Amino acid sequence: MSRISLNSKCRLCRAEGTKLFLKGDRCNGSKCPIEKKGAVPPGMHGIKRAKKPTDYAIQLRAKQKAKRIYGIQETQFHNYYTKAKNLKGLVGDNLIKLVERRLDNVIYIIGLASSRNQAKQIISHEHILINGKKINVSSYSVKIGDQITFDPKVLDKYQDNFKVADKDFKIPSWLQASSSDHSAKVVAEPVLDEIDRGININLIIEFYSR
Repeated sequence: MSRISLNSKCRLCRAEGTKLFLKGDRCNGSKCPIEKKGAVPPGMHGIKRAKKPTDYAIQLRAKQKAKRIYGIQETQFHNYYTKAKNLKGLVGDNLIKLVERRLDNVIYIIGLASSRNQAKQIISHEHILINGKKINVSSYSVKIGDQITFDPKVLDKYQDNFKVADKDFKIPSWLQASSSDHSAKVVAEPVLDEIDRGININLIIEFYSR
């Protein structure tokens, strides 16, 4: 990954005023700009931009933050919102569950990638199998019963980044992961109480409901 792309991801975190963990382990190190200077907005004027944001701007920021955390483009994110409205239950809960079930997100939260961006790359290279079949679609929505496995032919290339075997690493209860063969199984729907991404879902719903 180039220095330019790394810096651009840092700018996204600074714009949101918090770490989005877009660069995996790099975000936990001392080189993280937020660790060095705090959450100063990007640009030459930085912290001087202090005027009070409008309600629209606050709602927009909430939406942008969610998109950046999950690495989803606007059209696709809006499609998730539309689908969430047509499902039974609360729209906000449905929306969170839909994006949590994305394959790239699952690969990340079970510890088989250091970031969602790396998870996308792994999937695009067809290193992930769902129920024994290769898949290259990051937005694939996992279902209860899906068995997720890593192509054993490329394990050596990526296993240094695997966190699933770490003693203190925790995965959500709706997923079961095996550190011995780097696999996982979907055993339930995402549990909302276990999801803490710092996202204000109500502001997102307000934005799309205008």
